[in-house]
Amino acid sequence: QVQLVESGGGLVQAGGSLRLSCAASGSIFSFNTMGWYRQAPGKQREVVAHITSGGSTVYVDSVKGRFIISGDNAKTTVYLQMNSLKPEDTAVYYCNAEFRLGPLVGYKNYWGQGTQVTVSS
Repeated sequence: QVQLVESGGGLVQAGGSLRLSCAASGSIFSFNTMGWYRQAPGKQREVVAHITSGGSTVYVDSVKGRFIISGDNAKTTVYLQMNSLKPEDTAVYYCNAEFRLGPLVGYKNYWGQGTQVTVSS
């Protein structure tokens, strides 16, 4: 069974920084992408950033230049360094990953439980 465990959320003042971590556990054969989504109160969940197994990264426009996603393939861990945080970054942040558990099975989507990030003005 695969689990994603997030850590690093919290309360920070505007302009501050936080680093989120997401560690995967279980019998993972390989991953396609790992990334972060967020959901603010009353809003739909949106993608923030993701990274592929080849190291390519994609960011939503609102975080470009402020957030950096990185990964550790060996540990199947993904990080999100969040700098210059703004009140509008306040949300629950969810880790997401596409893993396959063997060479003959397809990729499956997995979610973490979420971690709260609150940015005060």
